[in-house]
Amino acid sequence: MIDARAAVLFEAGADPALTDVVLRPPVGEEVLVRIDAVGICHTDISVAARWPARRLPMVFGHEGAGTVVATGPQAELRGGQPVVLTFASCGRCPYCVTGRPAYCESSTDHNMRGDGAGESSALRLDGHPIAGGFFGQSSLATYAIARQGNAVSIDDGLEPALAAPLGCSVQTGVGTVLNALAVRPEDTVVVFGAGAVGLSAVMGARIAGCRTIVAVDPVPQRRDLAIDLGATAAVDPSAGDVTAAVRELTGGGAHAAVDTTAVPEVLTTALTVLRPRGALALVGLGAPVAPLPVGLIMGRGLTVRGVVEGDSEPHTFIPRLVALAKAGELPLERLVTTFAFEDFDAAWSAAKTGRAIKPVLVNGS
Repeated sequence: MIDARAAVLFEAGADPALTDVVLRPPVGEEVLVRIDAVGICHTDISVAARWPARRLPMVFGHEGAGTVVATGPQAELRGGQPVVLTFASCGRCPYCVTGRPAYCESSTDHNMRGDGAGESSALRLDGHPIAGGFFGQSSLATYAIARQGNAVSIDDGLEPALAAPLGCSVQTGVGTVLNALAVRPEDTVVVFGAGAVGLSAVMGARIAGCRTIVAVDPVPQRRDLAIDLGATAAVDPSAGDVTAAVRELTGGGAHAAVDTTAVPEVLTTALTVLRPRGALALVGLGAPVAPLPVGLIMGRGLTVRGVVEGDSEPHTFIPRLVALAKAGELPLERLVTTFAFEDFDAAWSAAKTGRAIKPVLVNGS
């Protein structure tokens, strides 16, 4: 058994608290990973806030980066291998076998529901199994067990604090632009929300060579950072008519828009800034339903599509992101604020309040 520290949610509506836990050894194709760094994502915050009391205690976390320290007998990864942990998938359904694991037929079971705290759970607290397996990892801990399918081998040379967000937020933002929207250099792109995912989308559009990239966010510092990371303009939505401003900046409307806010009013605005046959990608978690201007969508031939994890096949895309980061094309250090693992409370608060764009816990042990 392996002693570890983990951020455990004990009470519905509360915040997780650092607690001593124990992990069983890996079995089958599982790998035990020493978590060297783990990002805190908006999904951790939002899911923890509504997690049912009957399924507590629970450990969240789905942006782990670290080093393989033990493997199950069927695992091909080796000890000492640096890995980024990402979303889980079954590996067998039609979407998985055709390179679209983000849309796995059992994605909800593998990622959002955890492992149910049965006897097969990787985590124990005071001798009793507790729920884990969030996104196949529950990596808000000093050690985590993942499956080989969601442990992506990476080269040395990228520090764990920068590698961790590649597992979700950066993969989602960059992938939405490069994979899902497949923008071209002549395209214009507008991104609503300049958090970790939105700023990653801005960087993706810059990597694609897009001639006009507009970021929309009410926070001045985030608008400034968007400009630094490649946006050609930034719009304050509280300062006036966003649609008019974006249409002017893009010469008549954007070819593509990315919404990271999931705010119904923002979704409507995002559609109004598109030129005919433009496309809006929805990547934010928020309002479960929103009214859409059907007449506008039909009249302009617009496309509205959801995007999960940037349409990524992570074993291909995450190494590409690592290469881009090492080449200086993804300045991830501009997004990341590091916290010692024992300062979990401060990091969680920074994520909840938005004081940090991407809080990352670093395990120095």
